[in-house]
Amino acid sequence: MNTDTSRQTAAEREEGAQLFDRTARDLPTGRHQFHKERMMAQIHETRTEERTTAARVKARWVPRAAVVLPALAAAVAGVVVAGVVVSGGGSGVQDGGGKDVATGPVLTTTVGAATTKGVPQLLDRIALAAAAEDQPAVKPGQYVYIESQTADTFLKTVGDKTTVAGHKLHRRQVWESPDGTKGWLVDPAVNDSPEGETLSLPDEQGNTPEAFLNNPSYDYLAGLTTDPDALLAKIYKETAGHGNSPAQEAFSTIGDLLGESYPPAGLYSALFRTAAKIPGVVVVDDAVDAAGRHGVAVARLDETSGQREEWIFDRKTHVYLGERTVQVKRGTGTDALITPGTVVFTSAVLKRAVVDGIRQTPSQAG
Repeated sequence: MNTDTSRQTAAEREEGAQLFDRTARDLPTGRHQFHKERMMAQIHETRTEERTTAARVKARWVPRAAVVLPALAAAVAGVVVAGVVVSGGGSGVQDGGGKDVATGPVLTTTVGAATTKGVPQLLDRIALAAAAEDQPAVKPGQYVYIESQTADTFLKTVGDKTTVAGHKLHRRQVWESPDGTKGWLVDPAVNDSPEGETLSLPDEQGNTPEAFLNNPSYDYLAGLTTDPDALLAKIYKETAGHGNSPAQEAFSTIGDLLGESYPPAGLYSALFRTAAKIPGVVVVDDAVDAAGRHGVAVARLDETSGQREEWIFDRKTHVYLGERTVQVKRGTGTDALITPGTVVFTSAVLKRAVVDGIRQTPSQAG
């Protein structure tokens, strides 16, 4: 869903940026763009009762997702919405991140064939593998550490010219306390500083937002039901009106939780059994994550945007490797610039661990 930014006032854009500030900081780049798009669209629809639909760019920035980056300077020269970078007055492109990753090549892939055959069986095997994983609880004072490799593709508009651009593959590191009030992010697509930036609350406006399904803390996830039917009902209820369809939004919400959060052991397994109940889920026999690892994917096509979200698993162990979003069908208007086979978002989870200090990595642990 694209927002028509030409109809938004500066005040609306600033309000969108403020509302988005906390809930964008921990997300991967493409997922950030998606959530910003959704937030701005909600504000726009409330005031104009109009809606435009287009590609739902997830790249989790995306996701996940699951799941958050300081809001880009939407009230200044430009605003990133739905993967489109809009620059005011031709003063330059605001792509919201480090210069060293802002000019990466547009990634492409062969669109793999999808089938509904074997979906329940595959998700059952994945759920069993998830249940068998060693998933230690996160204690107060500890931090969830997630290291990933990610890249994304987006539309860049300067003046009246729109082109396809991308953030090249780069490392991303996130730390978050179990209650979600303390954290740190290192991502050159978000911040030029190699030291990264704080995610700790309260935010710049003095707010401490509560955790919720699309911006969960570990403690929040620990309180969720592990009954697949009840969990799916909760997801449908809390995401009602978002995304291009209830089923696609439910699938994407679960995908966010897989990519950049730390679901407790019981919930982690339940997420896959819940996904098996979403209509339209398919299997893609071969998919590649951002680290170049091949695996089998559980996927779903968003018929509105023409993009297919793929969760990638090791073919033998069924361990989660990462995710990607692939343009499968050509869009309309400027969205047609993102051609079928374009990897809109890709991410590979390299490390997911519990550490004893913020900015500590597993290799530094005693």
